[in-house]
Amino acid sequence: MTRDEARNILESMTKGDSLLRHARSVELVMEAYGKHFGEDSEEWAITGMLHDADYEAYPEEHPNRIVNMLREIGEEKIAHAISAHYTKWGVEYETKLDKALLACDELTGFTIACCQVRPESIEGLTAKSVKKKLKQKSFAAKVERDEIEKGVELLGVDLTEHIEFIIKVLEENRKDLNI
Repeated sequence: MTRDEARNILESMTKGDSLLRHARSVELVMEAYGKHFGEDSEEWAITGMLHDADYEAYPEEHPNRIVNMLREIGEEKIAHAISAHYTKWGVEYETKLDKALLACDELTGFTIACCQVRPESIEGLTAKSVKKKLKQKSFAAKVERDEIEKGVELLGVDLTEHIEFIIKVLEENRKDLNI
């Protein structure tokens, strides 16, 4: 699957600006991590892009609609990672791709939420500031902190370094992401 084909799938099911920006931000972070780990960065980017593709159009079927679609076209590795991007679904984490998506999804969204409450947005945002906000349960209350913790643990990365990595990718793409 090409990135253009993936984008067509995403845009056929997702119309909301916020969810499209989330898809793009996770796509960029996953692509960067794919390069970082010496993996197939296109595959990783597509996984990040499509992980919530069915959420808006089919919330009751999420992620099964996109997972089944990907399996039908032979994209099993991407489908499995997407089926595992929430620990409470009980899907086994088999690959680094599976673990990276879990580690990047919630925390990327949370980091963007941190940007949105700062006058200078992403500029000057630090891991220390993001970690402080993580402790503040009322901030971005829907973000499940235990999902972030489990993702970081499974991926085997340091939380501070992980946040710094995400900030760097978001900062490099701030114009594209409008942050």
